[in-house]
Amino acid sequence: MIGKEAFKIEIHDFNISSIDALDNFYANNLWPVVYLLHDEIVKEAYVGETTDTIIRLKTHLKNSRKNSLKTFRLISSPSFNKSATLDIESLLIKYLFGDGQYKLLNANLGIANHNYYQKKEVYLSIFKNIWNRLRGEGVAKHSLSHIDNSDLFKYSPYKSLTNEQIEGLQVILDSLLNDTVRRTFIEGAAGTGKTILAIFLFKLLNSDSAEFNYRDFGNDEIIIRHKVEKLKDKLVLPKIALVVPMSSLRNTLKKVFKNIQGLKANMVIGPAELGKNKYDIIIVDESHRLRRRVNLGAYFGAFDKINAKLNLEKLKGNELDWVLLQSSKSILFYDDAQSIKPSDIPKDDFDALKSQKNTQIKYLRSQFRVKGGNSYVTFIDNLLNCKLKETNEIYTDKNYDFLLFDNIHSFVKEIKKRDKEVGLSRMIAGYSWKWISNKNGNLWDIIIEDVKLKWNSTNIDWINSPNAINEVGCIHTTQGYDLNYAGIIFGNEISYSKEKKEIFIKEKNYFDINGKQSISDPKILHAYILNIYKTLMLRGIKGTYLYACDENLREYLSSHVEQYELTETIIESSRLKMSGDHFENSIPYFDLQVAAGSFSELQKANLTRWIELPKYMRFSEDYFSCTVIGESMNKIIPNGSICLFKRYRGGSRNGKIVLAQSYEIQNDCFGAGYTVKEYSSIKKNNEQTWEHESITLRPRSFNNSFIPLQLAQHEMESFKIIGIFERILI
Repeated sequence: MIGKEAFKIEIHDFNISSIDALDNFYANNLWPVVYLLHDEIVKEAYVGETTDTIIRLKTHLKNSRKNSLKTFRLISSPSFNKSATLDIESLLIKYLFGDGQYKLLNANLGIANHNYYQKKEVYLSIFKNIWNRLRGEGVAKHSLSHIDNSDLFKYSPYKSLTNEQIEGLQVILDSLLNDTVRRTFIEGAAGTGKTILAIFLFKLLNSDSAEFNYRDFGNDEIIIRHKVEKLKDKLVLPKIALVVPMSSLRNTLKKVFKNIQGLKANMVIGPAELGKNKYDIIIVDESHRLRRRVNLGAYFGAFDKINAKLNLEKLKGNELDWVLLQSSKSILFYDDAQSIKPSDIPKDDFDALKSQKNTQIKYLRSQFRVKGGNSYVTFIDNLLNCKLKETNEIYTDKNYDFLLFDNIHSFVKEIKKRDKEVGLSRMIAGYSWKWISNKNGNLWDIIIEDVKLKWNSTNIDWINSPNAINEVGCIHTTQGYDLNYAGIIFGNEISYSKEKKEIFIKEKNYFDINGKQSISDPKILHAYILNIYKTLMLRGIKGTYLYACDENLREYLSSHVEQYELTETIIESSRLKMSGDHFENSIPYFDLQVAAGSFSELQKANLTRWIELPKYMRFSEDYFSCTVIGESMNKIIPNGSICLFKRYRGGSRNGKIVLAQSYEIQNDCFGAGYTVKEYSSIKKNNEQTWEHESITLRPRSFNNSFIPLQLAQHEMESFKIIGIFERILI
């Protein structure tokens, strides 16, 4: 039984009478069920699962925090097993927190991310229907897809840690228990989960151990439980702060903490607040953005006052010193590759601190923000530092959408398309244009060809602001945030030298005054700007789109990044004449339903009509047209398009979109099967000739489920290229 009838949700008053009178077969016969305790007035809730429903509910009635809740919902099903209820419990915890309607009394997630029979095939569908039912009953408000894109969900402490993060957690706990260790560094590139670990740690240290579910730590459950209990015996009600240097991210995390039971928004502070209090533990997220006394603008006055209050030298004291002076223990989440301006404390200062005996260090290496993974991160680093081979090493990954645009109109259009499809798709640029619209809203900041754009209209939580999709963000409004798609504009401050084969910076075109003032060594500015672009290129979870204003840089990038192919689609078919009879400047239209997928069903190519060639195109006897059906080429060819092809008469086909024909099961009665794909082949040389070692037909789709067609040796014999794709006609 699957779908909306696969479960039942009952609503009862949360009291002893209702529990004793409970008439539910599964609850009374030790079947696994999921339950939700909640109070619609105070907006608090608790999610659980059990095989002993009556005993568990009565136990909750004895708990001083839970017995004030008014209602419980019981979710039961003949399809449930223990693995399924554990999974549904964890999903409800994650999404109820992300929905933001209730504060959860759960200390953490429980057991999640484990596989079991029919998890995706059956139980994910059941959970979606449970969620829709809860929305209908007013318990939940938002759709699952909306929650997936929310900050509450992204920065939620109700997450399962990876094995690497669990190792980092243990290093932190050991350091906090060791009196000889003063500070701990957790180092990792953008997207390695530093912020999630920081928030998880904060929640762990502020939760009642009796309520915290340690089962998700697997084999480390007993060890971590022992360390946490030992730490809480050592530090009773410790004073802890989470320091976030960037104001936009800080305000976002304050909103998250406000919705977490046991945490408060004022636990998230800026570095300037460190002058007010001492702490047992200070956790610093994005430590690489702590500042020194350089290019501070209006902040100079407050900065000097804190240095004086803490008895630090006016010109030497910095925000890192404040952290060390005001904490008994400090935990610093750090990535030197995300330092972006002269006010950031130099790497040498952090290195000196890391070399001390009372410092512990743990590295996070696994990438789990961008779906391209570590290979994409390595590629980006090599791309920006010009370490790739010159022989057109193109990055491809079926799980990651990485494209270079040579047309700004298409770039803007596709980012807006992605935003409509999956949300959280934004344009971001290097600081190559002055911000003039902040003083006069009628002015445009960024003009590229005939496209006019404005910088972000707010510095605070710009990514989630109403008009963000029509604006362009910068490093200051996006660092620390996740996007689904990031559209990166390389500005006029960055170029490529063909002679030296390296990227170089045009300082006069860089308009972040605080980002370049006081820099005398061009190599330092070069490093900062490359760090900025690398950080921006690690924002997009599903994909990254690039546009380069500089022609030489665009040419360099095109050697290593797949290019978006612009095609002018004519929507109204009446603009191109079609007829059953041949007429001047017309080309044949064959009645083929060509598959943008696997090879189509076998069919004969029948000439049925003639279609007008666009007037600006030069006529060729080799032109013909047919219809392409399917979604596997929808990055370039929309489903149902009539396309122009040119008969193939020899020459290289690699990298081109082709109309291919297969005769494998063809005879005179049936015809052949056809497909449209991007062609790629590898040849091997024999003594005096060559033959194909492999032929691959690649999809170019926004749907990652399409896979390349790999032709076996026997299939190559019945394989033929009919034409080369030219453009879409209709």
